[in-house]
Amino acid sequence: MKNLIFSIVCLLFGCSQTANGQIGEGHIEEKKFVIESNILNEKRTCLINLPDSYNDPSKTEEKYPVIILLDGYTFFKTAIGVVHFMSSDRNRNYLMPKSIIVAIENVDRERDFTVTKLKTRRPNTMGGGKMFLDFIQKELVPFLDENYRTEPTRTLIGLSLGGLLTLNSYMDENNIFDAFISIDPSIWWNEEIMKSKVESITPKSLDKKMYIATANQGEVNYERNKKRHDLFYEMLKKEFDTQLNIKI
Repeated sequence: MKNLIFSIVCLLFGCSQTANGQIGEGHIEEKKFVIESNILNEKRTCLINLPDSYNDPSKTEEKYPVIILLDGYTFFKTAIGVVHFMSSDRNRNYLMPKSIIVAIENVDRERDFTVTKLKTRRPNTMGGGKMFLDFIQKELVPFLDENYRTEPTRTLIGLSLGGLLTLNSYMDENNIFDAFISIDPSIWWNEEIMKSKVESITPKSLDKKMYIATANQGEVNYERNKKRHDLFYEMLKKEFDTQLNIKI
């Protein structure tokens, strides 16, 4: 039952503060904050949802894990509903901990979610994924840790190109996440790069948890995505003779 509900979470995935110059400066509003990113050289808007118990006077010392959601605005409300239901005291679900959900609004998906460029006839901004992950890890997460009662347990969730970035984060031994949910990741973007990255994965990444989900779109999608997801998983199993913390 828990696995079923966890799968539903994967397939469904959706107070404010302005930070200027330095992390932590700004005015607290509601449900949204804006960070002036030095890494990206632009302002980034994030939506945030706090657990119902966050403002309970009797629980002021309680800290919460953090879920970082890519494609923020699109999935934010859905993610809130699922997470609140699964962690609800009222419904006695207790299937996951109460969590702080942070959704990053998009500026340029192709730039932010890809770590390599494809050759196209038109100019493109592809290949900025490493910088975007640096923004999340070096600016966004420290900002959250300073301004909210977070605990150092973090999950990254992405769909399609966002799922591809999630896989790339998982394979980076310097990532600061504990778990990853990669939904229908666009491995077709650069399969050769993915193969070389699998070969360079360190045990540090293998200790972390990842769930890969594939959208059910019939036979065409099997060739485009599901087949690639299965091959990626098989490469991992072949490369590492160990018990993987990966579900697909």
